[in-house]
Amino acid sequence: MRIPSGVSGFDHLIQGGFLPGRLYVLSGPPGSGKTTFTAQYVAEGLRNGENCMYITMHESREELVNDMSSYDFGFETLTESDQFRFINLASQKGKHVLNQFSGGGGSSGVQSLTDKIVAFVNSRKVDRLVIDSTMLLQLLFTGDDQEMTRFLTALKQGDATTLLISEMTDPSSYSDEHFLAHGVIFFHNYLEATGMTRGIQVVKMRGTDIDCDIRSLNFTDEGLVVDPMDHVEF
Repeated sequence: MRIPSGVSGFDHLIQGGFLPGRLYVLSGPPGSGKTTFTAQYVAEGLRNGENCMYITMHESREELVNDMSSYDFGFETLTESDQFRFINLASQKGKHVLNQFSGGGGSSGVQSLTDKIVAFVNSRKVDRLVIDSTMLLQLLFTGDDQEMTRFLTALKQGDATTLLISEMTDPSSYSDEHFLAHGVIFFHNYLEATGMTRGIQVVKMRGTDIDCDIRSLNFTDEGLVVDPMDHVEF
């Protein structure tokens, strides 16, 4: 069984889609397409009747919907479904929701927060989960690398197929989330005199035969489109 990404052309790079119940990291510079990719991923799930959740700390639901409404993949309509949950961990509403879930067992504040997030996700029987982003999680966990590892490990043990956005911009440098994840996808930007060249590269995907070459990635009215046959040189 494979989970379709909703991004045209991408699934050709990973044998038809993501393996379910696994953790995948999307890394790349600002403006490279990470958020749009996750929005298409969520839209595809909602279109198929799946439970989807988007967790962030830096934007409201309205901002995300408005940003994605310029595309034609129907994000603004699909996310009106009861099967879509959005939570901003920095908002009062987000904090109130998480406070309904206690880590228990005398956990420290940060450990309890990990337990609360995972308990909240599991309570909603989420099929597709997006977390934006590792930089904000690091602020949330006050620089505790061990707690970040515990959090990512807990996500891997859940049932949701999770996309985690990472601000890592150097494809030759790896952090804990890259080693822990089942898959790692890099987004590339290169500004030339003729304009911006974009690419996408699957650098890791357990249980899947992959081509690690950088493939063409473009923004279109339909959202991101990958050309799996177009090799991009940077």
